[in-house]
Amino acid sequence: MIRTAFAATALLLAAPAIAQSQQERLDARYDRALAAGYMALMLCSAISHAEANGTTRTYASVSAWELSGIQAPFDGIVRGLPFIVLHNLTGQIDHVAVIWADDMPPREAAYFGPDRGCSALPIGGLEDWRESLEPMPSEVPKAAAQVQPLIMVKTRHRLEALAALAFSSADYGTGSRTTAVVVLDRGTGVELYAPGFDENTPQRTWSVAKSIAATLVGAAVQRGEVDVTASAGLGLSDSDPRRAITIDHLLRMASGRYSDSPGNRTDPLYWGGASVEEVALDWPLIAAPGSSYRYANNDTLAAVAAIKSTFAAHPPADFFGKLGMTHTVAETDWKGSYILSSQVWTTARDLAKFGQLYLNDGKLPDGTRILPEGWVQYVTTPSGPQPEGDFGYGAGFWLLNKSEDVPSDTIAAIGNRGQYVVIVPSRNIVIVRRGEDPAGTEFDIAKFTREVLEEIYWE
Repeated sequence: MIRTAFAATALLLAAPAIAQSQQERLDARYDRALAAGYMALMLCSAISHAEANGTTRTYASVSAWELSGIQAPFDGIVRGLPFIVLHNLTGQIDHVAVIWADDMPPREAAYFGPDRGCSALPIGGLEDWRESLEPMPSEVPKAAAQVQPLIMVKTRHRLEALAALAFSSADYGTGSRTTAVVVLDRGTGVELYAPGFDENTPQRTWSVAKSIAATLVGAAVQRGEVDVTASAGLGLSDSDPRRAITIDHLLRMASGRYSDSPGNRTDPLYWGGASVEEVALDWPLIAAPGSSYRYANNDTLAAVAAIKSTFAAHPPADFFGKLGMTHTVAETDWKGSYILSSQVWTTARDLAKFGQLYLNDGKLPDGTRILPEGWVQYVTTPSGPQPEGDFGYGAGFWLLNKSEDVPSDTIAAIGNRGQYVVIVPSRNIVIVRRGEDPAGTEFDIAKFTREVLEEIYWE
């Protein structure tokens, strides 16, 4: 292995002085372990996926964007952690190690190839971790891309100027940080990037992945492999009341299962190196399935687990290839289960192609249907309890049906730190906004969508 980067010269390994009780000391130590996992995974993913796309990301770039403005207490921890990025002899990234304690191994994120990306390894490390991994299907080739690369044409000067305003935090959210904007209007549009980003620069989708997960469920339904009204298979036996939870309940965040925080942060999985099977599938039932709405990462993870058997023959990479999303990778935990609630890396252009699939009612340009007839209506139709706030929720997609001056059929895939894919079927328009918004700030996507539509149709 070749060491290619090392940061910081000293560790502050002692617990903060304010931590007095045993529990506070434990929490402080756990926060350091998670922050180190966050840093290792972000560096590994950002660098490896950029390399795979023929571009580069440096530590300085990742530190300024992905590792800046993150949630407390990680934000104040990652800045002082030493790390090592290791490449193999061919120059490909192998893994990232972040030192977080003087009596424990480093936190590591390892790269497992272009179709799988990086995974956070468990706290404490894994000896011979390469041999402990479950094999992923390798005999299934990627499907040939059937969607032509987007050709972005600046349709109107006013639209270009409006898109440029998204990079000024004063217009759509003080403190927000936009990295890319793509507006696709009947095959043309406008495409703008922040300095250091371009059409080949991937970013983590965060919860935009939930809409991708719902789409993969739809593809399995189209192939006749899945029924969304069937049990998702949760629980220990057929007598377990969790067997009543269907895939539809999970896609609609209506499982009735307990979640420990709003949004269900799932830090042990995302940053602690736990597996999907360990932490996402065994939560207890506290309400009848379909009777309550509770946005939860674990519901999406359980929906994906319900179709896991289909991935051997039809992995996500195969589906992305059909759409021409050649710069998109769905990452997994270290045991090989997809973390499709958050951990997908992709470019703004690829997200525009994803949105285009819904404009085409689930069909490829050659007319091949890859989503069921009526699937667009299914994911965009609210059913049962709805979230509080400005947006409704369908099946894996947010609904802008409460927003004034926005077409009622407008839907969106939305992710942390300002990831948005807005789809307006009645106007044949896709709007992609990517960002790395600091915690506590918010980009006003409803306002931006409304003003983009006004500019396109101002004539």
